[in-house]
Amino acid sequence: MNYENILSEHHNGITTITINRPKKLNALNKDTIQELHDAFEEADNDKDAKVIIVTGSGDKAFVAGADISEFADFSVEEGGKLAAQGQALLFDFVENLSTPVIAAVNGFALGGGLELAMACHFRVASTNAKMGLPETSLGVIPGYGGTQRLPQLVGKGRAMEMVMTAGMIDATQASHYGLVNHVTEPQELLSFCEKIAGKIMRNSSVAIAEAIRAINANYKDGVNGFEVEIEAFGNCFGTEDFTEGTTAFLEKRKADFPGK
Repeated sequence: MNYENILSEHHNGITTITINRPKKLNALNKDTIQELHDAFEEADNDKDAKVIIVTGSGDKAFVAGADISEFADFSVEEGGKLAAQGQALLFDFVENLSTPVIAAVNGFALGGGLELAMACHFRVASTNAKMGLPETSLGVIPGYGGTQRLPQLVGKGRAMEMVMTAGMIDATQASHYGLVNHVTEPQELLSFCEKIAGKIMRNSSVAIAEAIRAINANYKDGVNGFEVEIEAFGNCFGTEDFTEGTTAFLEKRKADFPGK
């Protein structure tokens, strides 16, 4: 696919999606959200794509927020529709993707940018990263899942403070909060994420997809995560990956999983 606002490259089992609007600090507008959806869907359907890394172009920003000019004059109804469509098209979509998604957070991840990073399965930040949800300073609240995912990751009290103050935290504090898994130097960010991806790719893509579904179930209202885990565990027994994994273990060799 040809994209105007993003880049998508595939190499050695890893698809790297780069938001490419450096003059706008990679802000998310309607077209970029649609292109990101398309790129994530394409990678998820690609049998050769075992891990997806998403990052921002340049060294200033992952995503500095949403493109405010697109919705500054919206009505109540239009605002609600914007949030609902965005969550369904991108943020919930990414969270529930069966292919692992790593956010490589370089520079500013604010508003919708932090919400995108939080929708990914986990996050790695560069030392120059700054993260926050500044929406209350604009008279609005996070609308792409920020009020839900941030407390899941950092706890209710810290999430309340971050949203109420509209302030930013640096990479070290984000690591301390549990918002990011690792912090690296900017020049090492992508290579570090690729090393983690390499470890992921040694394992069963089928089992990882079931693990993502089971872990996410714990955070879905009205869903019994233990029941989903039991079902997902059972599903694994009917796969080629399970046969290969257990056979390789018993034969004391490395497993060669068929893939997606």
